[in-house]
Amino acid sequence: MTFCELREKDVINICDCKRLGCVSDLVFDPKNGCIQALVTSSNEKLWGLLGKDCEYEIPWCKIKQIGPDIILVELEHDKGRP
Repeated sequence: MTFCELREKDVINICDCKRLGCVSDLVFDPKNGCIQALVTSSNEKLWGLLGKDCEYEIPWCKIKQIGPDIILVELEHDKGRP
């Protein structure tokens, strides 16, 4: 799977069924080159003006399933970067 394929997938939190956005970046461990986390971004704005941009950094160990259309993660409410 390529990064371009990952970017097209929605990320869903199975704890509250909330959409966390799409994959926008990956965090790598510089020592061993392994992926440490996915970064998602979600534009929650009304007409592009009102609202906020949300970004979450999801540890790789919290990813439960990568499917053809979505990525399922188990993320507690106090985790990530809102």
